[in-house]
Amino acid sequence: MKKGRVAVFLSGRGSNFVSITRAARAKGSNYTVRLVICDRPEAPGLEKAARMGIPAHFVDPGKFPGKFAYEASIRGLLEREGIELICLAGYMRLVGPVLLERYAGRILNIHPALLPSFPGLDAQARALRHGVKVSGCTVHFVDAGTDTGPIIAQQAVPVRDDDDEAALARRILRQEHRLYPWAISQFFAGRLQIRGRTVIIRKK
Repeated sequence: MKKGRVAVFLSGRGSNFVSITRAARAKGSNYTVRLVICDRPEAPGLEKAARMGIPAHFVDPGKFPGKFAYEASIRGLLEREGIELICLAGYMRLVGPVLLERYAGRILNIHPALLPSFPGLDAQARALRHGVKVSGCTVHFVDAGTDTGPIIAQQAVPVRDDDDEAALARRILRQEHRLYPWAISQFFAGRLQIRGRTVIIRKK
């Protein structure tokens, strides 16, 4: 079986990268992680990629005159590896037109909230401040906005009375580690169809 080729973009710990890669290596997986792109040299995800034998590239945004040149450099790495799907996993930059146009409908992101609620940074803290009773995570296609792309799947996580930000984040992260690999497998199975703002998940 031909497996889809995935690149993971990260800026931090890389825990979703690890879960995606482990799922890719499980029996029956329909995708393989071929590349890691990172914008921070101190990101622990780079070390995790090395331990797992995945080629990882730190691409320093500060060495480029602007976003266009920065993303053009990344696009070259992706094209050389034949990447078919980009998965943002704690990547702390908005994706710009160079990658959005080249990989239209082929960039996914995971967000630690039930979008469209609490897009952007500090989602768990804002959910707690608002007193919500249910939070969770969302996998969505990426567009030019901040966490505004069509939603593929969501997983609810109840908010407990004694939750702080760290406790809620840990429980949400466990669900992210399940939901993201599932969404990737659905993509490569050809089951995700974007219709306007809606993603239709076709049956087998």
